[in-house]
Amino acid sequence: MLKQGKGNRPLKLVVGISGASGSIYGIRLLQKLKQNKVETHLVITKWGQQTIREETDYTIEKVKSLASFYYDEEEQGAAISSGSFKIKGMIIAPCSMKTLSGIANGYADNLIIRAADVTIKEKRKLILVTRETPLNAIHLENMLKLARLGVTIMPPVPAFYTRPRNVDDIVDSTVDRILDQFEIEDDSIKRWNGMQIV
Repeated sequence: MLKQGKGNRPLKLVVGISGASGSIYGIRLLQKLKQNKVETHLVITKWGQQTIREETDYTIEKVKSLASFYYDEEEQGAAISSGSFKIKGMIIAPCSMKTLSGIANGYADNLIIRAADVTIKEKRKLILVTRETPLNAIHLENMLKLARLGVTIMPPVPAFYTRPRNVDDIVDSTVDRILDQFEIEDDSIKRWNGMQIV
């Protein structure tokens, strides 16, 4: 069950897909948000588009069609670049270390980073599905800087208590946790109900 915005307005979220491996996380998130009637504002970077082509069977047009609105990464004058445009929050899935660095250091050279900067300054929820391993000290320091500002750092770490049977189950494990952050109750979410001692 989706919680509506104030005055029963639909929930509005910005979704960014950057050039890290794991574009399927952003795609699956868009699918679930559409199923739950969430208004989505999508930005895909140039390298995000390339990664989608390399890693999935989705066309860029198909991914764009999953969103309510789509903006080019160079469209710095888009509605989502202003704090006066009311949204509930933003998710970048996956979030590359380049995008993380741009956000952490206020270097808004594309619309994803600008929208994230606006989300932080307006004290709205920002979730970064960071994709890299192993992490070096620069990555960790950038994450810590943002975490101290209230940004949620959410690497796609699968839960195995759900007994995943395939890659889709593993992807859904992370996407479902993202939905939880916005109190979107998807019927497919598998929850931990405690461990039985034998």
